[in-house]
Amino acid sequence: MTRQIPPPKADRTQLQQIIAGLNDGVILIDPDQTIAWANTMALTLHGVTTVSELGATVSEYRQRFELTYRNQHKLPEGDYPMERLLAGEAFSEVVVEVKRTDDDRRWVHSIRTLVLTDKNGQPDCLVLIINDETERFSAEERFERAFGANPAPAIIVRLSDMRYVKVNRGFLELTGLQRNALIGRSMHDFDVLARTEKRELAVKHLHACETIPQMEGCLVLPDGKTRTVLLGGQPIDIGAERCMLFTFADLHPRRQAEDALKHSEQRFSKAFRMAPGPMAILALDGFCIADVNDAFMAVTGWCRDELLGREQASLGVWGDAAACAEIERQLWQTGHLRQVDIRLGGKAGSVGEFQLSAETTELQGVPCVLSLMQDVREHKQTESELLAAVESVMQDTTWLSQRIVERLATVKGSGRASAPVPEVSSLPERLRSVLTLIAQGLSDDEIAAKLGITRNTVHNHVSAIYSRLEIRKRSAVIVWARERGLGASPKPRTMPDKVKASKRH
Repeated sequence: MTRQIPPPKADRTQLQQIIAGLNDGVILIDPDQTIAWANTMALTLHGVTTVSELGATVSEYRQRFELTYRNQHKLPEGDYPMERLLAGEAFSEVVVEVKRTDDDRRWVHSIRTLVLTDKNGQPDCLVLIINDETERFSAEERFERAFGANPAPAIIVRLSDMRYVKVNRGFLELTGLQRNALIGRSMHDFDVLARTEKRELAVKHLHACETIPQMEGCLVLPDGKTRTVLLGGQPIDIGAERCMLFTFADLHPRRQAEDALKHSEQRFSKAFRMAPGPMAILALDGFCIADVNDAFMAVTGWCRDELLGREQASLGVWGDAAACAEIERQLWQTGHLRQVDIRLGGKAGSVGEFQLSAETTELQGVPCVLSLMQDVREHKQTESELLAAVESVMQDTTWLSQRIVERLATVKGSGRASAPVPEVSSLPERLRSVLTLIAQGLSDDEIAAKLGITRNTVHNHVSAIYSRLEIRKRSAVIVWARERGLGASPKPRTMPDKVKASKRH
């Protein structure tokens, strides 16, 4: 049998010269799996400098380079583009990620094929044409990471068929939808522009691939509820596809806060109007009257229109000029007042004695003063009558027991101090002795001589009395003690005439 000699290979010198300067990478493969030649770009895209580093054959190439699809799945043996080409499969584009097995560098190749035949139509040279997509896919990866990590809700629709192609976690959390339920879904099924305030304008810009200005809208959630949002659209390219990126800002919390504030203001307004005591709201800057309630108008005789915008000092609402100036100073300094006695001014002059309580606050973003005037005229009259009766009884306390005197003194002083004070009987005997001598007007040296103790000991007892009574002046201690029957010169116990008469009868 005569052995057939394979035909000589065609001279590819001119072909190699033509493709050497192309921007695409080109690898020539013989039908017997030999890697025959590669241009500079093809070598660069594999991180090598010579054809031999690619491998002498397709099998060696598979051992030296690891190829994966974009979904990170490795290409098994037989699926490498070179192997598919040798098997007779032609393809227009395959995108793979290429990595050398001895290096961490990676490239993204977009590969298409070409088969050159001889004059008999048989494959003579197999060509792999490689386009570098590394930068484009790196940019897309950066966009994917930024898009997914962006807390602002966003979704992307492809303009060619109006289908959603990407959605981030923020949008899924906002709507409660699932990714699989959105990707590939048409805008006709889930229209993010359905309830926008300017839908026609938004749709016009969408179809023209133009920026959609921000506008309020409403998304319908799976449970049938709605979510108020601020949305806008920006045209972008993803690969070769024109798309629209929709971004959203959730206005629901702000709307809830606005509604709560509105209801709160309504409740405050009702309470302010219906308050039984005179109330006024003044601007902190200048103390101009911003509003008054019905009780204020009823007590002062002013009408609301006569008051609004006028300074309270010019009306004498809180008394004379000096009193008004002091009250305003305290409000600026401390921000509040509690039960300050004033002479409330009315349209026809002074109304009478009131107690003013006030607090600085903000109403609709404006610093204001909320003030309440409490009528104490009846209380003052009752208190005066009670004190007069106590004073009358205490003109002569020698016939009363110590505990009764203390009780009367407590009643008498109730209008001046709200804090509880100890009774004389609760004080230690030595402190009572010192307190009695203080009430008689004796000095510390005189007390020391009378009790036979040192001056320092007297000083310590006096300090203890101050602490017990919460009084810091000696004169006040003397008044306090004398009101309770201490310090007075002993008098014969005489029974009041009325008591004597009652006993005779």
